[in-house]
Amino acid sequence: MLIHPMPDPIALAIGPLAIRWYGLMYMAAFVQFLLLGRLRIRQAHIARDGWTTTDIDDLLFYGVLGVVIGGRLGEVLFYHPGYYLENPDEIIAIWKGGMSFHGGFLGVLIAMGIWARLHGRRWMVVMDFIAPLVPLGYAFGRMGNFINAELPGRIADSDLPWAMIWPNVDALPRHPSPIYQALVDGVLLFILLWAFARKPRPYLAVSGMFAAGYGCARFFTEFFRVPDYEVHIGDWTISAGQMLSLPMIALGIALLLVAYRRKPVDPDTTTHLES
Repeated sequence: MLIHPMPDPIALAIGPLAIRWYGLMYMAAFVQFLLLGRLRIRQAHIARDGWTTTDIDDLLFYGVLGVVIGGRLGEVLFYHPGYYLENPDEIIAIWKGGMSFHGGFLGVLIAMGIWARLHGRRWMVVMDFIAPLVPLGYAFGRMGNFINAELPGRIADSDLPWAMIWPNVDALPRHPSPIYQALVDGVLLFILLWAFARKPRPYLAVSGMFAAGYGCARFFTEFFRVPDYEVHIGDWTISAGQMLSLPMIALGIALLLVAYRRKPVDPDTTTHLES
């Protein structure tokens, strides 16, 4: 049976300065955003809208603020409000891990809205542009969770070839849930979304596919993860992550319905706000 390697969360220490693997995973996520963004602006239907490398650099800056602030506040408010109420100094300790994707998603929505307003672009066109650049970054974040031995999986059958003991939890075989989420919510969603967004799609369609795709993927992988907390509705039990994913699924379906029911419009009129 596999045993979690429990690596040192500090990748490199230079005097009082400590560089953590968790931070390096986030740095890798931001780098891949820049690289994929440069590939995306070469796609003919994206190039027509006048996207530039400067736009990508600016979007990354705003996105980082949205991810970090929103992700941390989401962790505090959605998952462990009681703990952080008692330990408010821990709220800023993001280097220890603890970032909510759903909080980061809301943070990015706000950050992209601000950027779009300042640059005269429609908010949801910006979201359509960046949606395919997000899932791989999410995968890096989940690998950071795995290195930190966070988000242990539910107890698994000992015959499962990749069942893993987490020494910081107990001696029972468990699903390596962060790896599941990195592969399904991250890599698989990226492949599907990138393929979908390579061709011109109606306004709102790419954003809708991302929201619905991530919501469904996360709802599925939550079955293998020890929940932060659960709610019991009759005979049905739903985890915190699944509850937060349901609105994303509903939003994604709504956006897709609107996207494919509306009449096609000139891309130039959907990209920029009227002056």
